[in-house]
Amino acid sequence: MNRLVLCLLFVSPAAFAESGLQSAPTFAYSGGDPMSITSVLQLVLGLALVLGTIFLIAWLLRKVTLLPGQHRKLRVVAALSLGNRERAVLVQVGDEQLLLGVAQGQVSLLKSFDQPVIELESGQNSAFSKKLSQYLQKRSE
Repeated sequence: MNRLVLCLLFVSPAAFAESGLQSAPTFAYSGGDPMSITSVLQLVLGLALVLGTIFLIAWLLRKVTLLPGQHRKLRVVAALSLGNRERAVLVQVGDEQLLLGVAQGQVSLLKSFDQPVIELESGQNSAFSKKLSQYLQKRSE
């Protein structure tokens, strides 16, 4: 067995050519200049397509609620980090708000509020929406 391996190692590619056997195929790049405008543009467009697809999937996953029990009446209003793994979270449940203490493996009710402590901003009253509507009005004039 060892002699066979040694013979195969020392056989030159010229011996393969003379015997009519083909040597291992060689792969050569024949696509032209890799730094040409078309190659770079193709690379950038491919990267943009992949990143756009990733962001689209992430956006869709945030908008679509696939888990049972998730409703629009239950949402996190605010969260405050108190330590590495401890947080105070204000949750809106229907018309009342709950202040929860969240630690590793534990959630406890700190306080319940009948009246909202923090008002939820609707999309029509936010500062960004006001700026955007002003910009669009100026642009349409």
